[in-house]
Amino acid sequence: MKCPDFLLSGIKTLFTITFFSILFSCSLKKEQAQYIQANQPGSVIHVYLDKNSSRYQDTNTALKHFEGTSEVAKKVKRYKNEIEALYAQGILQLGINGNSSPDASTTLSVNQAQATALFALFPIDTAKWMKIISTQTDLSKNEVYEAAIAAGLDPTVVFAASASGFEDVATPLINSIGLVIYGQDENSTTQVRFKKQDEAQWQAGLPLAWEPVYGAFAGSIVYLDAATLYDIEVEITDAYGASEVYRFQRATKPNSPPIDPNKIYYLSEIYTDGQLDLEALNISGSPDGYAKIIGDGPIVKANEGDLAAVNIGSQSYVMLENITTEGGLRYGIFGRKTHHVWIKGCNVSGYGRVAGDIRDNVAYSSPTANSPINYDSGIYLERSGIAVIEECEVHSPNLGANHWGDGHPKGANALQVWAYHDEERYRGEFIVRNNRFHGSQNHRFNDVIEGRKNFERRGGFVKNSAIYGNYLAYANDDLIEIDGGQQNVLVYNNEMEQGYAGVSIAPNMLGPSYIFHNHIHNLGDQTGKQWTAIKAGGLMARPAGKTYVFENFIDVGRNGIAASGVNGDTSFWIETQNNVILTANTGYSVGYCIFDDEKYYKNTSTNDLCFNRKTMDARYEFNLDNVIEHPNSDDLGFIELLVDSLTNGNVRSSLPISEEFQIPNFSVPVFLPIQVTKPNPLWHFNANEIGHSGFANQHKYGSTTITNDNTVTLTGNNWRKFPIDYVLSEQSILHIELTVEGTPELVGVAFETDNQLTNSRVIKFYGTQTWNIGAENEFQLPTSSITFPIGQYITGRINYLVLLLDNDEAQRRNNTDKAIFHSIEVTEVSK
Repeated sequence: MKCPDFLLSGIKTLFTITFFSILFSCSLKKEQAQYIQANQPGSVIHVYLDKNSSRYQDTNTALKHFEGTSEVAKKVKRYKNEIEALYAQGILQLGINGNSSPDASTTLSVNQAQATALFALFPIDTAKWMKIISTQTDLSKNEVYEAAIAAGLDPTVVFAASASGFEDVATPLINSIGLVIYGQDENSTTQVRFKKQDEAQWQAGLPLAWEPVYGAFAGSIVYLDAATLYDIEVEITDAYGASEVYRFQRATKPNSPPIDPNKIYYLSEIYTDGQLDLEALNISGSPDGYAKIIGDGPIVKANEGDLAAVNIGSQSYVMLENITTEGGLRYGIFGRKTHHVWIKGCNVSGYGRVAGDIRDNVAYSSPTANSPINYDSGIYLERSGIAVIEECEVHSPNLGANHWGDGHPKGANALQVWAYHDEERYRGEFIVRNNRFHGSQNHRFNDVIEGRKNFERRGGFVKNSAIYGNYLAYANDDLIEIDGGQQNVLVYNNEMEQGYAGVSIAPNMLGPSYIFHNHIHNLGDQTGKQWTAIKAGGLMARPAGKTYVFENFIDVGRNGIAASGVNGDTSFWIETQNNVILTANTGYSVGYCIFDDEKYYKNTSTNDLCFNRKTMDARYEFNLDNVIEHPNSDDLGFIELLVDSLTNGNVRSSLPISEEFQIPNFSVPVFLPIQVTKPNPLWHFNANEIGHSGFANQHKYGSTTITNDNTVTLTGNNWRKFPIDYVLSEQSILHIELTVEGTPELVGVAFETDNQLTNSRVIKFYGTQTWNIGAENEFQLPTSSITFPIGQYITGRINYLVLLLDNDEAQRRNNTDKAIFHSIEVTEVSK
């Protein structure tokens, strides 16, 4: 039967619509893929203009027709004129990944409004654009600052101006050391090696991560022994092959603090009833010895109205051991603006407010209260730093939290952390280990471990902190929050269950952070609902930190790693490797090993075993070009045996990992050949074989003693010069064993060419005086083995080595201060 003409016409029309729909869809997907590679708003706009400027005759018209995401479209609307100018000059393309910066001698024609646009369009690359705009435009320093602030840039970044002005740091915890090396370039590569000071063989560490906010490389060395001196070397090689070696020598912290024997208090001797108030009792210690309070029977029971059962206040160098607390209007144990606190073996319960009114299933303290009950904590150290919380049990708060069905959970937590002390030297360095923090099925925490100021770099654990060996359970939201700065924050060897989410890293605003060797399983809030084992997000909105996810055992219903919107932004930056990620359910945004809807081009999944029990295969919403699956991912028999092994055994060792995928310092120790990094001394100071005399006019009084092993001991105000003949190069490394007794004003060395004092040739290791080359971080009282890159500061022929001990005050002539120099030598390290 012949079809009617109108029907044939309809079929043709339908075919035409379908064909062009498919064609448009394919074209759109291709274009979206290019946008994903571009990623930041400025580079997305550049890709769009490259494709569409000719189509619309000019850039301005093309921008009017931009139809990207709403967030990028807002920036197009706000900065349209600036974008047009920047694109025309070729400046916008500098933000595309892989494109190099302009030649340093080039001056760019960028006005203040255009500088503001660049900061806003490239939120991740703060350091890169700060450097370009500060050094290669005619804008004044104040104009650059104003442009950055107008773009909403964090003032702590703006007023840093140049990352090269920051001091490189190596921060020890008990079992790890965090590193940050500033003034770097993203295209450089790093190699990390470390060893115990008394051993010859080096181990390889994980390469450092690029940190784009301040323009640094940062990372951690883990699984170190407590109270042990380590040598660390980081070699950074730039894109042209030039290398520089950065050296640190640091001792990890001990497993227990020093205790002042005169400040040991038994609870039964100092406590009667009500709040235990350390401020009222004036109990505190010092760097040489903590004050220690030992629980010996009595229970600290807060009176009605006491803010906390134990008030540490701002008292520092304090240890609480084996103390049991009950009650506290808001907190079990509370401190504010304190530092050096050690809480061990404490049992905390019965704290927090009770509901005086319930509105929409959310608790309020009274019918007139404007805010729901929230942030009540078993332990809360507010704006405090350098703390250890170990072997404690926190449980049974007075109020449980509501679940997500009634809005964002609000209620009590076990531990709340805000590690941003007013003084920089006391920030971060929280260690939370071997604790049991748990609610119950129908009486849950909001978060078990909660951080304050989640959307700020100064929020949460801030930096150089570690959460390990804990059991954490029963939350209606996150089991752990480390949101905020997250630089060298470690979460490992924990067991976590019964939460809506496991570990929250949304957002990571600095990085890197590390989540490894955890067992996250049996998730669900009190209604059984769950989201993800690891929750990320906010890379563009709250830029910009990377998280490593290594060798975890994740067995959940919904997702292994997924995003939560941070200011509407679900992008994140992760590198995952050697994880077992098992999921059970399916559906939109359900049952994925990694659910990355933005498909950020730097995200990678390497050698992860991913398996969904329902679909019987791996499920990813991810940039699949960056996925390397574990070879046993499709072996159902292997997966069944693996689950049994991991459930009942060791999370770290059950997944077979071939040598090519082993992670240095995380999977196994990787030892390096001894001869690679052990330099031979080229010059050794033989004090016995040469004469010495007072230097310039600096010798006032005191004695000089030289023993047979070339140890030189100075007393008084005594600068002694020894004639030598050596040429320092950029690769020269100075080694000294130094002991200081007393409190002299200055101890150091100088490398001089004549008998005239030159400030820039003096290296200060100890004292109150200020000199150009400050190396105080290399020395810790009373004795340190110092390794110092002298060639970075002084080069050329040296005629005198000067050893110096300075005490200018005449009245100090009878002092007993000493400086003892031993085993002085210079080595050369080849680049």
